[in-house]
Amino acid sequence: MEVKKAVFVESNSDWRKCPKHHLPEFAFIGRSNVGKSSLINKITNQKNLAKTSATPGKTLLINHFLVNDNWYLVDLPGYGFAKIGMEGRNKLEKMIKDYVLMREELFNLFVLIDCRHEPQKNDLEFIEFLGSNGVPFSIVFTKADKLSKSRLVANVQAYKSKLQEEWEELPPIFVTSSESGLGKEELLEYIDSIMNATPDDSVIE
Repeated sequence: MEVKKAVFVESNSDWRKCPKHHLPEFAFIGRSNVGKSSLINKITNQKNLAKTSATPGKTLLINHFLVNDNWYLVDLPGYGFAKIGMEGRNKLEKMIKDYVLMREELFNLFVLIDCRHEPQKNDLEFIEFLGSNGVPFSIVFTKADKLSKSRLVANVQAYKSKLQEEWEELPPIFVTSSESGLGKEELLEYIDSIMNATPDDSVIE
């Protein structure tokens, strides 16, 4: 898939206020500072498309971007280190979980993980939440350019081993770098394959 067009549509604090449409949505989420905005910009071939996520307040919203006029990229708030107090974190968690569980247009959730770190408790808990609720998701390791090839392989394998303690089958896993573009084509091809595997309701009689 080639991204020829990507535009910001709107931001919302409630999944029920998100754009009304019948297009597939592919959402991106991860801990704060995981490199989500950079990866989104790399995927869409734009330098500042996800700049709203770096603006105070915008990181606390559900951001919709229309890609190629036929699918939505959804930038969800980061989790983990938001300096917004307990009440704010609870509201943020509810916003995220409501979207993930209730948004019928969500086709796949990409969970971003910084490959430089060992498995983090909040990442593992969020992944367990997705699995328990049957939410389709994939794991995307970011910042691969920050490690040597051997260390990258070791860190990814360590994460897989940790997940296999609870999971019989692992979700799709991608390794990316917003600097080099590593994994970009694989992510877009995966999104394209999901869209092509979905029956076109317009031809069903």
